[in-house]
Amino acid sequence: MKIFVASASPTDIQWAVEHALADGVLTTPGALAGERPGADPRELLGEICRAHPLPVLASVASVDPQDIYREGRELAKLADNVVLTVPLVDDAVIAIRRLAAEGVRVGATLVFSAPQALLAAKAGASVVSVPIDQLDALGNDSSAAVGEVRALFDRGDIECDLLAAFPATGSSLTRCGLAGADATAVTSAMLRSLLVHPLTDRGIDGFLRELSSRGKPRIAPV
Repeated sequence: MKIFVASASPTDIQWAVEHALADGVLTTPGALAGERPGADPRELLGEICRAHPLPVLASVASVDPQDIYREGRELAKLADNVVLTVPLVDDAVIAIRRLAAEGVRVGATLVFSAPQALLAAKAGASVVSVPIDQLDALGNDSSAAVGEVRALFDRGDIECDLLAAFPATGSSLTRCGLAGADATAVTSAMLRSLLVHPLTDRGIDGFLRELSSRGKPRIAPV
């Protein structure tokens, strides 16, 4: 399963890439603006795209079809590795279809059900993003939702990636992966936390105690 680091921080993204933990980057207009207040968010987005030859999911900041199309075209010009993400609302379907027909890679966000995912894929989306955290917050079975999308895509031989966005725990991420998610999107903090386990810490403590109990090897005289 591929991992997208959800961040607009060049430092966090660089850490994930250097550790070979990121297969892509997910950004939002809010995250980009928050990273450099007062600056043009597109400048930072362009820097991220140029620094890392990975898919960069970039959200449009509109729900109007004409604005989505116009902004989508502008964002796509920033770099070849930009993948637009568009909220799946009624009017946005037209923009998704239009952009995809022109060769722009487009993803659909705020997809919560298999029928929504199917319609997004039919409109031309190359990836659908299911917000796992929001489904879980409402008491829904997010892994079941992911499994239904996967089953529907496989049954119809639909070529569209399924991204499970923002699982709250490692267990949730695992369940979504087993249910058929092609990728997940996690924050850099979440990504770091996945490296940690109390038994690992206990094992390291024992390993260090064992090393300290050994005597230093004698160096034979020359």
